[in-house]
Amino acid sequence: MKNGRRWPDHGADKGRETMTKIAFIGLGNMGGGMAANQAKAGHAVAAFDLSAQALERAVAAGCVAAGSVAEAVKNAEVVITMLPAGPHVLKVYSEQIIGAAPSTALLLDCSTIDVETARKVAGLAKSAGYAFADAPVSGGTAAADAGTLAFMVGCDEGDFARVEAALEPMSRITIRAGDHGAGQAAKICNNMLLGISMLGTCEAVALAEKLGLDPERFFEIASKSSGQCWSVTSYYPWPGPVPTAPSNRDYQGGFATAMMLKDLKLAQDAAAKCGASTPLGAQAEALYALFDGIGHGGRDFSAMLQMLRGKLDELSPA
Repeated sequence: MKNGRRWPDHGADKGRETMTKIAFIGLGNMGGGMAANQAKAGHAVAAFDLSAQALERAVAAGCVAAGSVAEAVKNAEVVITMLPAGPHVLKVYSEQIIGAAPSTALLLDCSTIDVETARKVAGLAKSAGYAFADAPVSGGTAAADAGTLAFMVGCDEGDFARVEAALEPMSRITIRAGDHGAGQAAKICNNMLLGISMLGTCEAVALAEKLGLDPERFFEIASKSSGQCWSVTSYYPWPGPVPTAPSNRDYQGGFATAMMLKDLKLAQDAAAKCGASTPLGAQAEALYALFDGIGHGGRDFSAMLQMLRGKLDELSPA
């Protein structure tokens, strides 16, 4: 570890860690893969979700199904939550985790929520004697399944070593962003940047095509010149150049437009509260809201290319 950064070893030693009792709450598209990696690392994972199907998948991956949040956390050394939004996080922690989990348990919320709620939950947890961290993730479902997520952590500095050790089976890199709420701040800003850069990439690809330039040839150029960015080199919205990109799967899987829209709304709400000027973030929110509103919220956000091309008819039915 150096300066709050760590690149864990995902080799053979990863499965040799001391077994830890982990409660994992929230087994959706992201949480399911994350819980599975904790079980794969040799930990005892008590898992809970309102979805019976999600619980079945977790059990198949080596977790033990719990009948409630309270049952999952009662003997936990680490509690990890991956929930849809701030109100869910506040309700689950205030009503079902704090007081039910041992006071020695480390509480980690990996949901993406607003900074204010993250700090409120941290305050409730600290008042009850718990160590708590907001630890939202970047990397999408593929990284959740592979155990290669990036974690942005907000916690007390003295708790960080314990936090990164708990996250290691799911992590490619873990960075302490600062005190409580800083992890959420980092995630919101990062995803606003990602949403804007993907729109810029989509616009450039659509323009290249209109000008008679082969979009695959444009990839060769942009990926090696000043237009290079993650949206180009790792997630190109045109099929072909990046085989793992959702553009090769009719924009299925990956990072849903509705989830990007959620993060952009969080960014705009945060900007309004602190007086920051984010005109490109506001425009990005409006465009993703339009795409979501016409029925494509479940598609990967790089499918925005087809709307900008005027080729929505090329998308298969949702």
